[in-house]
Amino acid sequence: MRSYVFCAWVVFFCVSGFSQSTPKISKEGQQCLECHSASTPGAVEQWRGSAHAKASVDCYSCHQANPGDPATFDHYGLKIAVIVTPYYCARCHKPEVDQFEKSRHADAAHFIGSLDNMLGEVVEGGPAAMNGCRQCHGSEVQYLGDGKFDFSTWPNSGIGRINPDGSKGSCAACHGRHSFSSALARQPENCGKCHLGPDHPQAEIYAESKHGIQFRANIAKMNLDSKSWVVGQDYSAAPTCATCHMSATSNQKITHDVGDRISYTLRPVVSFKLENWEKRRAAMQDVCSNCHATGWVENFYKQYEGTVELYNEKFAKPAKAIMEKLYASGKLTKTPFDEKIEWTYYEMWHHQGRRARMGTAMMGPDYTQWHGFYEVSKTFYNEFIPEAEQLMPGVTAGVMKSEYHKWTQGLTPEQVQQQIEFYKRRYNQ
Repeated sequence: MRSYVFCAWVVFFCVSGFSQSTPKISKEGQQCLECHSASTPGAVEQWRGSAHAKASVDCYSCHQANPGDPATFDHYGLKIAVIVTPYYCARCHKPEVDQFEKSRHADAAHFIGSLDNMLGEVVEGGPAAMNGCRQCHGSEVQYLGDGKFDFSTWPNSGIGRINPDGSKGSCAACHGRHSFSSALARQPENCGKCHLGPDHPQAEIYAESKHGIQFRANIAKMNLDSKSWVVGQDYSAAPTCATCHMSATSNQKITHDVGDRISYTLRPVVSFKLENWEKRRAAMQDVCSNCHATGWVENFYKQYEGTVELYNEKFAKPAKAIMEKLYASGKLTKTPFDEKIEWTYYEMWHHQGRRARMGTAMMGPDYTQWHGFYEVSKTFYNEFIPEAEQLMPGVTAGVMKSEYHKWTQGLTPEQVQQQIEFYKRRYNQ
């Protein structure tokens, strides 16, 4: 009895105390709080400190079921949506949802059918993909009814999640559930949930870069909780991922399409410029110009483009051409990853090549060099070329005669002496 009275007092205090500061909380919202303050107090407290709560957006404001949403159920007299999808967020945030829907993030679940998914689902096994790939890319959520889901598809906060109501994505992937914090979305660690590791180490590259170092040293000056967050006006200590790819400047508005400012794609075997790349690049350079002079920005892009071109011409295009010849001649089967060279080739472009290119794009010299081009070179010369020759003698001859690879034919005595003298000076030997 004493326990019951105590719980009732806590609920009354939480609800009535909150009502004093937000008198517009709905009757249905009060009903939610009366139970969930005890059953899921963490979620309630996250919401209580949110901008939603301050604006009188309560539990029912978000979870009230949309007509036609199949993933709903009757909950103590209310029709509740289990998943608050982008369609629900669009009730108040339609421009942001529209921007997101045309982004690469929204289509992240399209990796199904790719080589990456083949590795996860088939080579590794279903549970590996369920708890790995899909938690970033998103699953196709299957609703079983009565508030329950197929466990292999839910819980899931993948950025490209396909929801039962037909919407794509999860706003909570970046903003967090119940707190729905802009400050959280502005933190680089938030992006690092997915953008890290051997094939796309943006979080690690950022931490190595001067941008990341500046951020960590000056995080107290970043004004992360500000409603307005315009670089050069509300903060200037450092950029985060959000600064460059999404947030507002004095010349452009915030965007929830993370590709709006990306002019090159660094994901595939061979990098290429995207449609409207000039406009995209100008948008990114506008961000850069808040801290860097025009000449600095222009020269950085020349360095960046030259490095991407080097990767494309010296390694990516020749390796791709060799693989195409091996497939065309029947030296390789159509089954992915059943021959060693397919693993070698995949890691060379998908892991090492991406690291080299992304390290350059984000000013991470160690990822450009030792985690990038060094690994690409070592794999190309010591694994890929010998394996290709073993499968089809002569297939690499044309490639290896190019100017890029002439060094493998041996250095002249003069070149050898130059190298010796250099290392004598450099290492005092």
